[in-house]
Amino acid sequence: MSKKPGRRRMGQNRMLWLLDALERDSRADAAIDALTGAVRALPLGRARDALHGRWLGHPLHPLMVQVPVGSWMSAAVLDLWPGRSREAGVLVGVGLAAAGPAALAGAVDWAELRRQQTRVGLVHAVANAAAVGLYGASLVSRVRGRSRAGRAYGFLGLTAVGVGGMLGGHLAYRQASGANHAEEVPHVVRAGWHRVGTVDEFPAGRPVRRAVDDVPVLVVRETGGTFHALAERCSHQAGPLSEGTVADGCVRCPWHGSVFRLSDGWNVRGPATAPQPAFDTRVLDGHVEIRLRVDGTDEGDEDEDEDQGPRNDA
Repeated sequence: MSKKPGRRRMGQNRMLWLLDALERDSRADAAIDALTGAVRALPLGRARDALHGRWLGHPLHPLMVQVPVGSWMSAAVLDLWPGRSREAGVLVGVGLAAAGPAALAGAVDWAELRRQQTRVGLVHAVANAAAVGLYGASLVSRVRGRSRAGRAYGFLGLTAVGVGGMLGGHLAYRQASGANHAEEVPHVVRAGWHRVGTVDEFPAGRPVRRAVDDVPVLVVRETGGTFHALAERCSHQAGPLSEGTVADGCVRCPWHGSVFRLSDGWNVRGPATAPQPAFDTRVLDGHVEIRLRVDGTDEGDEDEDEDQGPRNDA
């Protein structure tokens, strides 16, 4: 008997079942499309890449949320001690001040995710927005001398933060929303040169997809004859770079617009925060061969290959 859609799998706990159901729920898709469009339209300029965390090498949002979460957790601890409501209120205020920038960083990341991820991310944002509202009410109550109400709102806010954090963890670890999707390439591709085709199989200026050890590879031949090769799946969300556009020595991902330099895979524009693994290239007897580029390669290793044909470094 076939399993009905939506029914829990044997051995799956209720929480995972609810999260999987949330990923499949399309009822909020229209709102998601409107919100992602609005976030992408924000006039952030170069600050957008800074908020993505391109300069840091991984998403900035998880780092920024430590301030509000830590402040609010500390406030909860102080609220357990009599007479410390004033100090707890200061921490609540610090958390509220830090929540805005953290939310903006999360929003620009969220607007560049896949559909299932944006569905979970929307509920994550709603939970965090509820937390901000509750902590705002907590701060107002404390200012007005209603410390008991302030503590109550604070503990409710911390509960909302916990829900939001659980959903954020699901996004990061179950759905790999901020992971480097090209990280495994150096661990899968065997060392040494790999033949990927004859020279005439690569039209100048056009991205071509090949595979080495079952790893998709992007190969681009410049007009002057120089070859470049990068891991083909975008480090941001595994988009197919071979379907992207090549211009000014770079390739642009067709999914979310990340731009990578062909010569070394450097991510010159986000949302990608990690570069693409790059390959050395050479032409030998009319065939194009590539080799995974490893930092710190000994010159002696390259000398061993000199008698096999000229190298064409990417």
